[in-house]
Amino acid sequence: MTRRAVVVGGAGAVGRLFTERLLEAGAEVTVVDPADAPVFGAARRVRGDITDPGPALSAELGRADLVVLAVPEPVALAALPGLAGALAPGAVLADTLSVKQAVTRAVREHTPGVQAVGLNPMFAPALGFAGRPVAAVVVHDGPGVAALLALIEEWGARVVRVDAAEHDRLAAASQALTHAAVLGFGLALAGTGVSAADLRPVAPPPATTLLALLARVASGTPEVYWDVQYANAEAGAARKALAEAVHRVADTVEHGTEADFAALLGELRAYLGDDLAHHRDTCARLFAQP
Repeated sequence: MTRRAVVVGGAGAVGRLFTERLLEAGAEVTVVDPADAPVFGAARRVRGDITDPGPALSAELGRADLVVLAVPEPVALAALPGLAGALAPGAVLADTLSVKQAVTRAVREHTPGVQAVGLNPMFAPALGFAGRPVAAVVVHDGPGVAALLALIEEWGARVVRVDAAEHDRLAAASQALTHAAVLGFGLALAGTGVSAADLRPVAPPPATTLLALLARVASGTPEVYWDVQYANAEAGAARKALAEAVHRVADTVEHGTEADFAALLGELRAYLGDDLAHHRDTCARLFAQP
């Protein structure tokens, strides 16, 4: 059981999510953040720089069973060399970065004796853990890591274990590619000269859904979406695949036949395989909302 936790970056959205749940689980939580944003509930605040911790922050780290790094990748990488000697024996180090290969290498290099796991909640923090996937890259296993993953499952999440390379490949496909498709749809729509206001009254369910996704991304924090596209080395290949696929659809329609188009849809049905019915039914439920 986690008795004392330090959440670095706890004033941010992901850090606040972990702070809330850890407090509900009965842990004493200390939030470390250079910002003056308020912290949640009974959490304590320590202002400090995790890349250069002073005496107060070092003392908090030394008492913690769990340290969560809910910070950008450059901060996490800069902090790791100093963390090995600061953490208590048996403590667990968890990062929440959206890209895992670089931080996994750094954890192995700088904190070889520390139980460590990389976590990536694959959802907007405001949605909460219940029913949502959390990707977990176990770097150094141990009882503390097992207990933390079990706790996350108690919060209602589905923990999906992957290695660092597979995580980044899947994140590029599920996040970078998806976001690029939504952004591309928005930019293409704007380029047609059709206004969103004119489109809304006549938009069929697929267009309405894409407009909703576009509004969600456009209203989000730019740094988050930039990190998904820029920091993941696998994202470039995903964007290239998207561009090539759009060209292939256009080429099929402009230079092919109806039979060629039907064959294209057949390829996609084959790709979905046994999951075809599941995703088709999910779409039906989404579109049932007027």
